[in-house]
Amino acid sequence: MAEPMPTRLHAAAVRAWAEASLAALGEERAAIDALNVFPVPDGDTGTNMFLTVESACASIDEVFDDAEARDTRPGTADVAAAMARGALLGARGNSGVILAQIVRGVSGVLGEVSDRDVLTPEIVARALRAASDEAYAAVSRPVEGTILSVVRAAAESAERAAAAGEGLVAVIESAVTDAHQALALTTDQLPALRDAGVVDAGGQGLVVVYDALLDVVTGVRRRRPRPAARAKLPAPHVVHGAPVVAAGEPSYEVMYLVTADADAVTRLREALEPLGDSLMVTGDAELWNVHVHVHDAGAAIEAGIATGPLERIRVTYLPEATATPPLSGRGLVVVTHGPGTAALVADYGAVAVPARPRRRPSTAELLDGVRRAGSGEVVMLPSDSDSLAVAEAAAEQARAEGMRVSVIPARSIVQSLAALAVHDPAARFDDAVVAMTRAAGATRYGAVTIASKDALTMAGPCRVGDVLGLAEGDIVEIGSDVGAVAAAVADRLLGGGGELVTLVTGAEWDAEESESLADSLQRRHAGVDVVALDGGQPLWPVIVGVE
Repeated sequence: MAEPMPTRLHAAAVRAWAEASLAALGEERAAIDALNVFPVPDGDTGTNMFLTVESACASIDEVFDDAEARDTRPGTADVAAAMARGALLGARGNSGVILAQIVRGVSGVLGEVSDRDVLTPEIVARALRAASDEAYAAVSRPVEGTILSVVRAAAESAERAAAAGEGLVAVIESAVTDAHQALALTTDQLPALRDAGVVDAGGQGLVVVYDALLDVVTGVRRRRPRPAARAKLPAPHVVHGAPVVAAGEPSYEVMYLVTADADAVTRLREALEPLGDSLMVTGDAELWNVHVHVHDAGAAIEAGIATGPLERIRVTYLPEATATPPLSGRGLVVVTHGPGTAALVADYGAVAVPARPRRRPSTAELLDGVRRAGSGEVVMLPSDSDSLAVAEAAAEQARAEGMRVSVIPARSIVQSLAALAVHDPAARFDDAVVAMTRAAGATRYGAVTIASKDALTMAGPCRVGDVLGLAEGDIVEIGSDVGAVAAAVADRLLGGGGELVTLVTGAEWDAEESESLADSLQRRHAGVDVVALDGGQPLWPVIVGVE
């Protein structure tokens, strides 16, 4: 295939890869979880990898926010370092810790390259080799047929292609292709995978991340089939209602961060080695992430305390603990984008989780919202497409805590409001979810915003400052007046019929403008009710819903 224009390294490119990886892992998270059988069949590999990359993205966002506050541009090295540190701090489980090391290896190479330098095949080969080396170095007892086999295959392929003089895209394509092939081979490399009839879950997550790299470099989003298999697991051994591990298997997963020098960490490795398995110690300079499966969680923590100050200590009983007494009642959790809608959903008795401008809420923030609902049953309404995957990840965490959680795919606040309006607290949970999902799905949505850059859209070229009208997520109108564009969007949505128009007005629109738009729509569409709400959201002067 023809090579694209040379791709230059800059902070935004690193951020784009991290965000593309997060989005892809969000889409594949549940499918990856379903593959999870090694080293422990706890069904959380996809979730752990998603949360690890989410932490990396949050760290990158902080660098960009700081640069914006100082009216400067972040450097590639700063963003690469933030990506590595964020992944280290947020690493979850075996797969997350290894993925954090892979990110560290890549980030180390990118951090050595000057801003705006061309991304060459040689740089890619060095980055993937560093990723492989760091991944293997993190694991006390490397096992083939896992994510390690996949990361090594990608590195070796990239090195061969670069040495043969292949171009940038060809090198990355070669690495991705061989990563997929190595993943397919894992089924026969590990008895646990062969018995379950699946590929390695961590390896599957890594190919998703490497696929995202190829997509970002080429500018082409490729649709790849999701793994269809689900691990065939034996029923757990249960005693007095609680699952137990087989004799000889470690019972606890212990993770913590420790501040210490390299010599002290070497001694910590030696102390933890005889306590259990799946030992991984990753980090750099002074901060290290420790992960181990043990019988005696206290001994593992004491070894860490003897090494240096600990933080973020997590101890997980590997077989699921006996469920806690169930909470009662039903809670509603809604992502909001302005104080007006936050107050409105509170009137419905829902917990509002505010999203910042250009930033979706994190998994931790949504999980906190679910916990604050204080109910055994929770319905989540993410209110935008970007928050859907995050809401699903938070729901998975909440289910592990014994709650029953359902995520309704509301892609706009007007869909969330429509769902809230039909919620019946007395209805069975499943019936309520079905009714709310139907109400959200029956609500067509649009919005108006201001263009922040020149671009070619479905509605034609736009310039900075143009007013853009969107319908169902696609730009369909370009103009110079917010009211006129909002009216055109509403007219377009009403073309498919409708009885109620909801206008959620933003912080930059006043009551007089809102009333004028509502009156104009009412005159042109007889028999249609128009309701205007003060949402107070930034960036979006008007959000439109048609039911």
